[in-house]
Amino acid sequence: MAGAGVKILNKRIRSVKNTQQITKAMKMVAAAKLQRQQGKMLAARPYARKLTELMQQLAASAELTEPLFEVRPVHKRLFIVMTSDKGLCGSYNMNIIKLAHKAVDESKAAGVETAVYAIGRKGAEYFRKRGYEVFKSHEDFGGDADSSQGKAVGDDAVGAFLDGTFDEVRVIYAAFVSTMTQTPVDKPLLPIAPEAVEDEDEGKAAQDFIWEPGRDELFGVLVPLYLRNRVFMTLSEAFTSEHAARMTSMSAATENAGELIDALTLQRNRERQAAITSELLDIVGGANAL
Repeated sequence: MAGAGVKILNKRIRSVKNTQQITKAMKMVAAAKLQRQQGKMLAARPYARKLTELMQQLAASAELTEPLFEVRPVHKRLFIVMTSDKGLCGSYNMNIIKLAHKAVDESKAAGVETAVYAIGRKGAEYFRKRGYEVFKSHEDFGGDADSSQGKAVGDDAVGAFLDGTFDEVRVIYAAFVSTMTQTPVDKPLLPIAPEAVEDEDEGKAAQDFIWEPGRDELFGVLVPLYLRNRVFMTLSEAFTSEHAARMTSMSAATENAGELIDALTLQRNRERQAAITSELLDIVGGANAL
């Protein structure tokens, strides 16, 4: 019986070691992707900040006639929900889906026609299975944001807003706070309301500028650029959070596997010791009988 127990324990130890190798490899891959995606996000932040400042200056000094700034009664609302295509990233997807589910239900309860634009396979599958209206989905981004993806999502949102399909567009994603912390947030995307930018020189916002060419021409160029940039930055932050969550999850899984291997090894050694002791007692007992 003891021999059978040792064999079972050896099999379990080999199985856990194989799992540990997989989680360790996934942790290394996630760390590399996190470094690359975080680098993109940090490199794009100064550009996004300056673009937001320009939009604030224009919006504060001109009459807003752009249709993307038009605030109208909300009868139809679109939620862009950003999740991952793959699992094994802890509670990352569930935290986002939980917030999105609550927001969608509250919107529908208020009498607003509501749909979901799913970025990521996990979110798309979740809302489809539960009978929610999925306006569109992207399940092939693979956790890597680029400008073409920001343009594609931004163009879809703009088109749906301008043709009256939706009166408001909001985005739900995990904001990147640190490698250990990702916070689900729900932010408005359309109509455009340039976010406040902290500035050490508060008087700078009140300065008067001469715009060349005119404000209308600048709005025509900057508004779509600003919107695409906001979508890209949101995607970049969401995917950075995804890789950080996966790296943390796989790191914890690897450590847990190591602890389980140590516990199983100790149990196996005790089984062997007990078997050897039992055999020695049998031998001694036989010798005494002779």
